Amino acid sequence: MTLDQWRRGLGTAISFSAFGIGGLVIGVLIAPLLLIVIRDDRRRQQMTRELIRQAFRGFIGLMRILGVAESHIGNAQQLNRPGLLILANHPSLIDVIYLIANTPNANCIVNGHLVRNPFTRGPINAAGYITNSDPEAVLAAAKVSLAAGNSLILFPEGTRTTPAQPIRFRRGGANIALHTGTPITPVLIRCTPTTLTKGEPWYRIPPSRIRMELQVLADVPIPDEPNRAVRHRARALTAWLTDHFNQELEQFSHDRDTRPVPGNQADDYRHAGA
Repeated sequence: MTLDQWRRGLGTAISFSAFGIGGLVIGVLIAPLLLIVIRDDRRRQQMTRELIRQAFRGFIGLMRILGVAESHIGNAQQLNRPGLLILANHPSLIDVIYLIANTPNANCIVNGHLVRNPFTRGPINAAGYITNSDPEAVLAAAKVSLAAGNSLILFPEGTRTTPAQPIRFRRGGANIALHTGTPITPVLIRCTPTTLTKGEPWYRIPPSRIRMELQVLADVPIPDEPNRAVRHRARALTAWLTDHFNQELEQFSHDRDTRPVPGNQADDYRHAGA
């Protein structure tokens, strides 16, 4: 391992230590205090989410200062709107940190095992994030959250992307979009070099500094098709989104500059789902 990798390895250890300590502080100290001081659940969750957002912004800044990671987000202003259904690919463990840090009042659908992790359990419960243990409960909670004006972040792959392999979406994101009538805001994520993929430990330091790039695309409206069964629409929409993301990611890998937001894509989806 090179001297630069040793340096970034130390920076990574410091960053993740700070992340773990921050999670414990929020879960053990701040969340119980907010529970006592603020009785309204919705207001308390909003305050906790903003606290987590600012903590994640600090974590990103720490990684930048320590030379661990840099980032760029194209069309970031699109994430400032309320009530978004944000679907993204999932190349790295830390990509959700960049999404939450740049999305006000973001709710998330998280893996159930994170609720059992002592470093993440407290913040997840305090923020009211949705766990993916029961599909019907997830759909109901997502509908309530979006109706309240929260933005909802979801990784439709259900797990982290396998490097150098096409992404494959599950139907969860399409089902939420169809049952709530919420347009989809796609976000492409590219992590170079690949790191913190599924099963990869934090101490496996990549050969160069991480560059996390996010590109917010135009919303995908959900066409009204009352005479078509939702399960068929969900299957068609999932297939279209999978192809759309794979095509855009291929283009994104050749173009690292910020691109203008594309035009309305509803006609493309109607054609694909016909």
